[in-house]
Amino acid sequence: MPIEQARRYMEAALDLARQAAKSGEVPVGAIVVKDGEIIGRGSNRPIAGHDPTAHAEIVAMREAAAKLGIDRLIGCDLWVTLEPCAMCAGAIAHARITRLYYGASDPKGGAVEHGPRLFEQPTVHHRPEVYGGICEEEAAILLKKFFADKR
Repeated sequence: MPIEQARRYMEAALDLARQAAKSGEVPVGAIVVKDGEIIGRGSNRPIAGHDPTAHAEIVAMREAAAKLGIDRLIGCDLWVTLEPCAMCAGAIAHARITRLYYGASDPKGGAVEHGPRLFEQPTVHHRPEVYGGICEEEAAILLKKFFADKR
């Protein structure tokens, strides 16, 4: 994938993360892309929605699945600003996301390349291609600033 296109997709996810931060939510944003078109958008909103499952990835996948009218997102790519947690990684596998692109690593809460490394487990039925570190610095700075401002 051309670097310009990768930056455009991750920038769309970063814009959603910035919106989450303005709402007092942890700044994570995600988009679902199919055939070059963004079909799902999400930003963290567990506080506003009183919903612990309302992580950016879940919100984006729900919107994409509703738009397509199916429960499997085969042929879709997920772009997210932070390495997904165990809940989101499980949902990504169940949705059959083809490729996962993420920005910042999450050594404490991540479950893709840290922690349980969910996609490496023998019980996982689907493993997306994973590409991390896309616009990593921008995503990490956004998170660090959010938490520094909270202190």
